[in-house]
Amino acid sequence: MRSFVLRRVLHILPVLFGISLLVFLMLRLIPGDPVKIMLGERASPKEVAQLRAELGLDRPLPLQFVGYLGQVAQGDLGRSIVRNTPVREDLGYTFPATIELACAAMLIASLVGVGLGSLAAVKRNSFWDAACGALSLLGVSIPIFWLGLMLLLIFPSTLGWFAFSGRSEATFATPTGFYLIDSLMSGNPANFLDVLRHLVLPAITLSTVPLAMIARMTRSALIEVLAQDYIRLARAKGLPWLTIWWRHAVPNAMIPVVTVIGLQFGYLLGGAVLTESVFQWPGLGNLVVDAVRQRDYPVVQGGILLISATFCLVNLLVDLAYAWLDPRVTS
Repeated sequence: MRSFVLRRVLHILPVLFGISLLVFLMLRLIPGDPVKIMLGERASPKEVAQLRAELGLDRPLPLQFVGYLGQVAQGDLGRSIVRNTPVREDLGYTFPATIELACAAMLIASLVGVGLGSLAAVKRNSFWDAACGALSLLGVSIPIFWLGLMLLLIFPSTLGWFAFSGRSEATFATPTGFYLIDSLMSGNPANFLDVLRHLVLPAITLSTVPLAMIARMTRSALIEVLAQDYIRLARAKGLPWLTIWWRHAVPNAMIPVVTVIGLQFGYLLGGAVLTESVFQWPGLGNLVVDAVRQRDYPVVQGGILLISATFCLVNLLVDLAYAWLDPRVTS
């Protein structure tokens, strides 16, 4: 098991290196000069050359990349070209917001998706199966931004439920950056409820696509497992259906479902931009998009590297879940 984990960890390093190199080169190919964006079009050539030298943008690209890797190895992601703030601080403020939103969305998607998929598999070719299939197709087809706007129109605007935007209107200390945890630590239940009011609608909006994918995969995996001989044997022995489903069918059907959950969680981290924009959620997606517009190279590189590292970590956890569900994977 230890060698299995070590192999998976070693596979992450070349992936992160390749992503860093690819992002570094692609940013330099984007039209526009960050120095001219900062100084304006009326800046003199002397001012442009001076600032370019201060930022290290006058060096050859290989030297810039080597210098960037050296900074990253020391835990330094650089400073924002536009705001002149450490990139690590910008990521430390926005990344917990994205993680919190992605975790809430994935929790909803996993619970509801596995439930719908299980219902469709057990009630195969029935009304419930067709209804679950229709809901899955609807979840994949509805545009995220449209669904978010409709939820805002129905709940906060018409019914007065939940909140329009932001993460919270309450005031409390945020040592961890995760508002759900910090609001609980504040000792005031009203703070926690206020954070939930702001989190529910964005999480539901972001969960629709992974929910549909999980439901379809759960249905397919369970139908295949329920047709196996050991399930027929368990039925013939007179075991309760709930015991058969929970102890024999679900564990053997979870490997492909865990794969989908892991991949979809990684996609949520990088694909939450539309949801964050609709609900004005101060997350990493908005930060990176704004940095791309402003040609803020260090912020874009740091943000994408952080998302990639998190994606790799999620895949590592999925592999460990494989090993737990099926020990043959480690052999």
